[in-house]
Amino acid sequence: MTRPDDWHLHLRDGASLKAVLPHTVRQFARAIVMPNLKPPVRSVADAAAYRDRVLAAIPAGKQFEPLMTLYLTDNTSPEEIIRAKESQFVKAVKYYPAGATTNSDFGVTDMSKCDRVFEAMQQVDMPLLLHGEVTAQDVDMFDREKVFIERHLIPLKQRFPNLRVVLEHVTTSDAVQYVLSANNIAATITPQHLLFNRNILLQGAIRPHFYCLPILKREEHRKALLQAATSGNPKFFLGTDSAPHPRNGKESSCGCAGCYSALHAMELYTEAFESVDALDKLEAFASFYGPDFYQLPRNTEQITLGRTTWRVPDEVPFTEFGLVPLRAGQEMTWQMLDASMAEAN
Repeated sequence: MTRPDDWHLHLRDGASLKAVLPHTVRQFARAIVMPNLKPPVRSVADAAAYRDRVLAAIPAGKQFEPLMTLYLTDNTSPEEIIRAKESQFVKAVKYYPAGATTNSDFGVTDMSKCDRVFEAMQQVDMPLLLHGEVTAQDVDMFDREKVFIERHLIPLKQRFPNLRVVLEHVTTSDAVQYVLSANNIAATITPQHLLFNRNILLQGAIRPHFYCLPILKREEHRKALLQAATSGNPKFFLGTDSAPHPRNGKESSCGCAGCYSALHAMELYTEAFESVDALDKLEAFASFYGPDFYQLPRNTEQITLGRTTWRVPDEVPFTEFGLVPLRAGQEMTWQMLDASMAEAN
Protein backbone atom coordinates (compact mmCIF):
# COMPACT_ATOMS: atom_id res chain seq x y z
CA MET A 1 0.00 0.00 0.00
CA THR A 2 0.98 3.66 -0.38
CA ARG A 3 3.17 4.85 2.49
CA PRO A 4 0.90 6.49 5.08
CA ASP A 5 1.21 9.70 7.07
CA ASP A 6 0.45 10.36 10.74
CA TRP A 7 -1.79 13.40 11.13
CA HIS A 8 -1.43 13.65 14.92
CA LEU A 9 1.89 12.86 16.60
CA HIS A 10 3.78 13.76 19.78
CA LEU A 11 7.57 13.64 19.48
CA ARG A 12 8.66 15.57 22.60
CA ASP A 13 12.17 17.05 22.41
CA GLY A 14 15.82 16.42 23.17
CA ALA A 15 16.78 12.84 24.03
CA SER A 16 13.13 11.78 24.02
CA LEU A 17 12.71 13.00 20.44
CA LYS A 18 15.80 11.09 19.33
CA ALA A 19 14.54 7.92 21.00
CA VAL A 20 11.06 7.81 19.43
CA LEU A 21 11.42 9.48 16.03
CA PRO A 22 12.94 6.39 14.30
CA HIS A 23 9.73 4.44 14.99
CA THR A 24 7.62 7.00 13.16
CA VAL A 25 10.12 7.43 10.33
CA ARG A 26 10.05 3.69 9.64
CA GLN A 27 6.31 3.71 9.02
CA PHE A 28 5.26 7.20 7.97
CA ALA A 29 6.44 9.68 5.35
CA ARG A 30 5.09 12.77 7.13
CA ALA A 31 3.49 13.70 10.42
CA ILE A 32 1.64 16.62 11.95
CA VAL A 33 3.85 17.34 14.98
CA MET A 34 2.10 18.53 18.12
CA PRO A 35 3.33 21.77 19.72
CA ASN A 36 2.75 21.02 23.42
CA LEU A 37 6.37 21.17 24.52
CA LYS A 38 7.61 22.93 27.65
CA PRO A 39 7.51 25.80 26.78
CA PRO A 40 5.04 25.31 23.90
CA VAL A 41 5.62 26.14 20.23
CA ARG A 42 3.78 29.46 20.10
CA SER A 43 5.41 31.29 17.19
CA VAL A 44 6.75 30.64 13.72
CA ALA A 45 10.25 31.15 15.11
CA ASP A 46 9.57 28.48 17.75
CA ALA A 47 8.24 26.13 15.06
CA ALA A 48 11.26 26.69 12.83
CA ALA A 49 13.67 25.90 15.66
CA TYR A 50 11.71 22.78 16.66
CA ARG A 51 11.55 21.65 13.03
CA ASP A 52 15.33 21.92 12.80
CA ARG A 53 15.69 19.70 15.86
CA VAL A 54 13.32 17.12 14.39
CA LEU A 55 15.18 17.10 11.07
CA ALA A 56 18.50 16.66 12.87
CA ALA A 57 17.12 13.59 14.70
CA ILE A 58 16.04 11.70 11.55
CA PRO A 59 18.14 8.54 11.21
CA ALA A 60 20.81 8.71 8.50
CA GLY A 61 19.59 7.69 5.07
CA LYS A 62 15.89 8.03 5.95
CA GLN A 63 13.34 10.46 4.55
CA PHE A 64 10.71 12.15 6.71
CA GLU A 65 8.89 15.49 6.62
CA PRO A 66 7.72 17.05 9.90
CA LEU A 67 4.64 19.22 9.41
CA MET A 68 4.67 21.86 12.12
CA THR A 69 1.88 23.37 14.19
CA LEU A 70 1.46 26.39 16.45
CA TYR A 71 0.05 26.19 19.98
CA LEU A 72 -2.98 28.49 20.26
CA THR A 73 -3.08 30.69 23.37
CA ASP A 74 -5.26 33.56 24.52
CA ASN A 75 -2.51 35.88 23.21
CA THR A 76 -1.92 34.43 19.72
CA SER A 77 -2.17 37.25 17.17
CA PRO A 78 -3.69 37.32 13.67
CA GLU A 79 -0.30 38.52 12.43
CA GLU A 80 1.33 35.30 13.67
CA ILE A 81 -1.21 33.32 11.65
CA ILE A 82 -0.25 35.19 8.51
CA ARG A 83 3.43 34.54 9.21
CA ALA A 84 2.64 30.88 9.76
CA LYS A 85 0.89 30.59 6.41
CA GLU A 86 3.75 32.35 4.66
CA SER A 87 6.31 30.02 6.26
CA GLN A 88 4.90 27.04 4.30
CA PHE A 89 6.18 24.61 6.95
CA VAL A 90 3.55 25.48 9.57
CA LYS A 91 0.46 23.56 8.46
CA ALA A 92 -2.05 24.11 11.27
CA VAL A 93 -2.82 25.68 14.64
CA LYS A 94 -3.64 23.48 17.65
CA TYR A 95 -6.28 24.33 20.23
CA TYR A 96 -6.00 22.86 23.72
CA PRO A 97 -8.46 23.82 26.46
CA ALA A 98 -6.34 24.98 29.39
CA GLY A 99 -5.54 21.98 31.59
CA ALA A 100 -7.12 19.36 29.31
CA THR A 101 -4.13 17.10 28.73
CA THR A 102 -0.32 16.82 28.83
CA ASN A 103 1.41 20.22 28.80
CA SER A 104 -1.84 22.12 28.13
CA ASP A 105 -1.42 24.69 30.89
CA PHE A 106 -0.85 27.44 28.32
CA GLY A 107 -4.06 26.51 26.48
CA VAL A 108 -7.05 28.69 25.69
CA THR A 109 -9.16 29.77 28.67
CA ASP A 110 -12.07 31.12 26.60
CA MET A 111 -12.58 30.26 22.93
CA SER A 112 -14.28 33.60 22.19
CA LYS A 113 -10.99 35.37 22.98
CA CYS A 114 -9.56 33.85 19.79
CA ASP A 115 -12.15 35.02 17.27
CA ARG A 116 -9.73 37.45 15.61
CA VAL A 117 -7.30 34.58 15.17
CA PHE A 118 -10.01 32.29 13.79
CA GLU A 119 -10.98 34.98 11.31
CA ALA A 120 -7.38 35.25 10.12
CA MET A 121 -7.13 31.46 9.85
CA GLN A 122 -10.31 31.35 7.79
CA GLN A 123 -8.98 34.06 5.48
CA VAL A 124 -5.63 32.37 4.82
CA ASP A 125 -7.12 28.83 4.93
CA MET A 126 -5.07 27.58 7.87
CA PRO A 127 -6.62 24.48 9.53
CA LEU A 128 -7.58 24.51 13.20
CA LEU A 129 -6.87 21.29 15.10
CA LEU A 130 -9.09 20.77 18.13
CA HIS A 131 -8.58 18.83 21.30
CA GLY A 132 -12.34 18.59 21.63
CA GLU A 133 -13.01 18.41 25.35
CA VAL A 134 -14.34 20.76 27.98
CA THR A 135 -12.56 20.91 31.32
CA ALA A 136 -15.42 22.20 33.50
CA GLN A 137 -15.57 20.34 36.79
CA ASP A 138 -19.33 19.83 36.54
CA VAL A 139 -18.98 17.76 33.33
CA ASP A 140 -18.38 14.02 33.62
CA MET A 141 -15.05 12.87 32.17
CA PHE A 142 -16.83 10.57 29.71
CA ASP A 143 -19.07 13.42 28.45
CA ARG A 144 -16.35 16.00 27.82
CA GLU A 145 -16.25 15.50 24.03
CA LYS A 146 -20.03 15.59 23.57
CA VAL A 147 -20.36 18.74 25.67
CA PHE A 148 -17.47 20.42 23.81
CA ILE A 149 -19.26 19.89 20.51
CA GLU A 150 -22.49 21.35 21.90
CA ARG A 151 -21.01 24.29 23.78
CA HIS A 152 -18.05 25.28 21.61
CA LEU A 153 -17.67 23.55 18.25
CA ILE A 154 -21.18 24.14 16.89
CA PRO A 155 -21.07 27.88 17.75
CA LEU A 156 -17.53 28.13 16.35
CA LYS A 157 -18.59 26.69 13.00
CA GLN A 158 -21.61 28.99 12.94
CA ARG A 159 -19.32 31.99 13.35
CA PHE A 160 -16.66 30.74 10.94
CA PRO A 161 -18.32 28.37 8.43
CA ASN A 162 -15.34 28.32 6.06
CA LEU A 163 -12.74 27.56 8.71
CA ARG A 164 -11.20 24.14 8.06
CA VAL A 165 -11.28 22.11 11.27
CA VAL A 166 -9.92 18.74 12.36
CA LEU A 167 -11.61 17.30 15.42
CA GLU A 168 -8.69 15.29 16.70
CA HIS A 169 -8.77 11.81 18.24
CA VAL A 170 -12.56 11.50 18.18
CA THR A 171 -13.91 9.03 20.72
CA THR A 172 -17.71 9.04 20.54
CA SER A 173 -20.61 8.38 18.20
CA ASP A 174 -21.64 11.97 18.92
CA ALA A 175 -18.42 13.23 17.34
CA VAL A 176 -18.83 10.94 14.35
CA GLN A 177 -22.35 12.18 13.72
CA TYR A 178 -21.32 15.82 14.01
CA VAL A 179 -18.39 15.44 11.63
CA LEU A 180 -20.67 13.75 9.11
CA SER A 181 -23.18 16.60 9.34
CA ALA A 182 -20.88 19.63 9.17
CA ASN A 183 -18.93 21.27 6.36
CA ASN A 184 -15.18 21.89 6.27
CA ILE A 185 -14.49 19.50 9.13
CA ALA A 186 -12.64 16.20 9.36
CA ALA A 187 -11.54 13.91 12.19
CA THR A 188 -8.55 11.78 13.13
CA ILE A 189 -8.98 8.42 14.86
CA THR A 190 -6.36 6.67 17.00
CA PRO A 191 -5.61 2.93 17.03
CA GLN A 192 -6.50 2.60 20.71
CA HIS A 193 -9.97 4.06 20.21
CA LEU A 194 -10.59 1.63 17.33
CA LEU A 195 -9.40 -1.44 19.24
CA PHE A 196 -10.40 -0.93 22.87
CA ASN A 197 -13.23 0.30 25.03
CA ARG A 198 -13.02 1.65 28.55
CA ASN A 199 -13.21 -1.81 30.16
CA ILE A 200 -9.54 -2.38 29.27
CA LEU A 201 -8.55 0.33 31.77
CA LEU A 202 -9.68 -1.82 34.71
CA GLN A 203 -9.28 -5.34 33.35
CA GLY A 204 -7.99 -7.25 36.34
CA ALA A 205 -6.22 -4.17 37.69
CA ILE A 206 -5.55 -0.53 36.82
CA ARG A 207 -3.79 -0.58 33.44
CA PRO A 208 -2.11 2.82 33.04
CA HIS A 209 -0.63 2.18 29.59
CA PHE A 210 -4.15 2.20 28.12
CA TYR A 211 -4.94 5.55 29.76
CA CYS A 212 -5.11 8.44 27.32
CA LEU A 213 -7.06 11.66 26.85
CA PRO A 214 -9.69 11.78 25.58
CA ILE A 215 -10.29 8.65 27.63
CA LEU A 216 -11.52 5.40 26.09
CA LYS A 217 -15.31 5.21 25.93
CA ARG A 218 -18.10 2.58 25.87
CA GLU A 219 -18.18 -0.26 23.34
CA GLU A 220 -20.99 1.42 21.39
CA HIS A 221 -18.68 4.37 20.73
CA ARG A 222 -15.77 2.14 19.70
CA LYS A 223 -18.02 0.45 17.17
CA ALA A 224 -19.15 3.83 15.81
CA LEU A 225 -15.52 4.89 15.35
CA LEU A 226 -14.63 1.64 13.62
CA GLN A 227 -17.58 2.03 11.28
CA ALA A 228 -16.53 5.60 10.46
CA ALA A 229 -12.87 4.68 9.87
CA THR A 230 -13.77 1.80 7.57
CA SER A 231 -16.63 3.55 5.77
CA GLY A 232 -14.53 5.04 2.97
CA ASN A 233 -15.66 8.54 3.98
CA PRO A 234 -12.77 10.99 3.41
CA LYS A 235 -13.71 12.98 6.52
CA PHE A 236 -11.98 10.35 8.68
CA PHE A 237 -8.27 9.62 8.53
CA LEU A 238 -5.30 8.32 10.50
CA GLY A 239 -3.86 10.16 13.48
CA THR A 240 -2.14 8.04 16.11
CA ASP A 241 -1.86 10.61 18.90
CA SER A 242 1.16 8.48 19.86
CA ALA A 243 2.40 10.02 23.09
CA PRO A 244 5.64 8.84 24.72
CA HIS A 245 5.91 8.90 28.51
CA PRO A 246 8.60 7.09 30.53
CA ARG A 247 7.45 4.03 32.45
CA ASN A 248 7.76 5.81 35.77
CA GLY A 249 5.55 8.62 34.44
CA LYS A 250 2.77 6.17 33.60
CA GLU A 251 3.15 3.75 36.52
CA SER A 252 2.83 6.30 39.30
CA SER A 253 0.31 7.73 41.73
CA CYS A 254 -0.59 10.34 39.12
CA GLY A 255 0.00 8.59 35.80
CA CYS A 256 0.39 10.59 32.60
CA ALA A 257 -2.21 10.39 29.84
CA GLY A 258 -1.07 8.96 26.52
CA CYS A 259 -0.62 5.69 24.62
CA TYR A 260 2.57 4.95 22.71
CA SER A 261 1.77 3.42 19.30
CA ALA A 262 4.40 4.84 16.93
CA LEU A 263 6.36 1.58 17.16
CA HIS A 264 3.60 -0.51 15.53
CA ALA A 265 0.85 1.88 14.47
CA MET A 266 0.13 0.36 11.07
CA GLU A 267 -0.03 -3.13 12.53
CA LEU A 268 -2.62 -1.93 15.06
CA TYR A 269 -4.72 -0.18 12.42
CA THR A 270 -4.50 -3.20 10.13
CA GLU A 271 -5.76 -5.46 12.90
CA ALA A 272 -8.68 -3.09 13.54
CA PHE A 273 -9.68 -2.94 9.87
CA GLU A 274 -9.35 -6.70 9.47
CA SER A 275 -11.71 -7.24 12.43
CA VAL A 276 -14.59 -5.93 10.30
CA ASP A 277 -13.32 -7.32 6.98
CA ALA A 278 -12.37 -3.88 5.68
CA LEU A 279 -8.70 -4.20 4.68
CA ASP A 280 -9.63 -2.77 1.28
CA LYS A 281 -10.46 0.53 3.02
CA LEU A 282 -7.19 0.84 4.97
CA GLU A 283 -5.01 2.47 2.30
CA ALA A 284 -7.36 5.39 1.72
CA PHE A 285 -7.82 6.00 5.46
CA ALA A 286 -4.08 5.83 6.15
CA SER A 287 -2.58 7.32 3.00
CA PHE A 288 -5.08 9.35 0.93
CA TYR A 289 -7.67 11.24 2.96
CA GLY A 290 -5.20 13.07 5.23
CA PRO A 291 -3.09 14.64 2.48
CA ASP A 292 -6.25 15.45 0.54
CA PHE A 293 -7.66 17.41 3.50
CA TYR A 294 -4.36 19.22 4.08
CA GLN A 295 -4.10 19.95 0.35
CA LEU A 296 -0.79 18.12 0.02
CA PRO A 297 0.28 15.54 -2.58
CA ARG A 298 -0.21 11.88 -1.78
CA ASN A 299 2.91 9.81 -1.22
CA THR A 300 4.21 7.63 -4.03
CA GLU A 301 6.46 5.27 -2.06
CA GLN A 302 4.96 2.02 -0.80
CA ILE A 303 5.12 -0.14 2.31
CA THR A 304 4.27 -3.82 2.78
CA LEU A 305 2.33 -5.37 5.65
CA GLY A 306 2.48 -9.15 6.02
CA ARG A 307 0.38 -11.55 8.03
CA THR A 308 2.78 -12.91 10.62
CA THR A 309 2.82 -13.39 14.38
CA TRP A 310 5.22 -11.41 16.53
CA ARG A 311 5.35 -10.14 20.09
CA VAL A 312 5.26 -6.47 21.03
CA PRO A 313 8.28 -5.77 23.26
CA ASP A 314 7.67 -5.17 26.94
CA GLU A 315 9.67 -1.97 26.73
CA VAL A 316 11.68 0.09 24.26
CA PRO A 317 14.63 2.38 25.13
CA PHE A 318 13.55 5.83 26.29
CA THR A 319 15.43 8.03 28.75
CA GLU A 320 16.56 6.10 31.83
CA PHE A 321 13.21 4.47 32.60
CA GLY A 322 12.13 2.92 29.29
CA LEU A 323 8.90 3.29 27.35
CA VAL A 324 6.03 0.78 27.36
CA PRO A 325 4.28 0.52 23.97
CA LEU A 326 0.58 -0.10 23.56
CA ARG A 327 -0.20 -3.83 24.01
CA ALA A 328 3.27 -4.53 25.36
CA GLY A 329 4.02 -8.23 25.66
CA GLN A 330 1.08 -9.27 23.49
CA GLU A 331 1.06 -10.96 20.09
CA MET A 332 0.26 -9.10 16.87
CA THR A 333 -0.97 -10.81 13.71
CA TRP A 334 0.36 -8.28 11.18
CA GLN A 335 3.82 -6.80 10.74
CA MET A 336 5.25 -4.08 8.57
CA LEU A 337 8.03 -5.67 6.51
CA ASP A 338 11.30 -4.17 5.33
CA ALA A 339 12.28 -4.63 1.69
CA SER A 340 14.06 -7.97 2.12
CA MET A 341 11.24 -9.39 4.26
CA ALA A 342 8.64 -8.21 1.75
CA GLU A 343 10.44 -9.96 -1.12
CA ALA A 344 10.66 -13.18 0.87
CA ASN A 345 7.02 -12.93 1.85
